Amino acid sequence: AAEGVLAEVVKAACAEHAAEEQSHQDMLAERITQLGGKPDLDPTTAVERGHATYGTVGDLRAMIEEDLLAERIAIQTYREAIQGIGDSDPTTRRILETILAQEEEHADDLASLLNDPRLKDDGAAHAARR
Repeated sequence: AAEGVLAEVVKAACAEHAAEEQSHQDMLAERITQLGGKPDLDPTTAVERGHATYGTVGDLRAMIEEDLLAERIAIQTYREAIQGIGDSDPTTRRILETILAQEEEHADDLASLLNDPRLKDDGAAHAARR
């Protein structure tokens, strides 16, 4: 029962995070356009440009760990971008700082899920079925 409840919690968190990630993409695409660029929104090349890899299916703990690693990579990438921009483009910097704050919240959410005692039950349930 705990496994099902936790899976629903994880599902809701992932849906919220996905909506926020779409918002990040939209903000960045708009800013790139404002600066005279053309954003690459092709989903087939997004995986190539991304810094994270996903391969786990069915193991809830491993999937959350992969997501947390991806968030930490994104956090580091945004921190480096903010540092690189410095004071040269305050508008872009504010956008990136907003996104960074949300990415940090995502990482906190995922870390909390990893510490949820029901997740340990989930891992034991998976091990028992193997």
